[in-house]
Amino acid sequence: MVALALIRHGEYAQRADTPSALQPYPLTDKGAAEVRQQARQFGEWLSTSGYQLNSEIHSSTLLRAWQTAEIYREELATLFTDPPYSRCFSALCERSVGALANLSVKEIERIVAQDPRLTPLPEGWKSASYFKLPFEGAESLIEAGERVAAHLTALLKTPLRCATDNRLQLVVGHGASIRHASYHLNVIHFSDIKRLSMFYGHPVVFEQQAEGWNRLYGNWKHRHLADPID
Repeated sequence: MVALALIRHGEYAQRADTPSALQPYPLTDKGAAEVRQQARQFGEWLSTSGYQLNSEIHSSTLLRAWQTAEIYREELATLFTDPPYSRCFSALCERSVGALANLSVKEIERIVAQDPRLTPLPEGWKSASYFKLPFEGAESLIEAGERVAAHLTALLKTPLRCATDNRLQLVVGHGASIRHASYHLNVIHFSDIKRLSMFYGHPVVFEQQAEGWNRLYGNWKHRHLADPID
């Protein structure tokens, strides 16, 4: 059996009111400490679960995700069958807003208003699953989820170096793209995307079985309207 541990990065120095996709900032001290605590709690479950960790930890290329992966590598070091290491993948990044990366919502809306070819952005555009900004390199949340889902699907089909059939793969990414990927993989329903979020640094572990997915560890967070998308 192959299980996936889907982990949202820890709290980081996020620029306020800005789509968080490609922000390059590190974890806060609080965020790093919280991830370390989550990793230790997960290790307690893992040590009695019968699962063994694949030595290759997958994370997005963004600093906050890599730092989270590295904390997990340090804290769970004794639970890997081989020396663990982190690999970064663009496919695991959050939804990109392309040419408007790292601009605030107000700045983005001002740029759109200045372009005579464009109509005003719809209300709630930042969290609308199928909306894509009309700029080069932008993608919708549903497209980002499809990208992440393709990476996870390939992982499930790739033989992992592990001494047991009960293999567990750590994947560190971002809340919105993981939730949309979970929809593409039939782990959650489309209506769950806005209802659910992820706790910082907290793994949600799923095992793929013939009849569907079985959650082994961790819980989704129930979102409030004020929660950030990432």
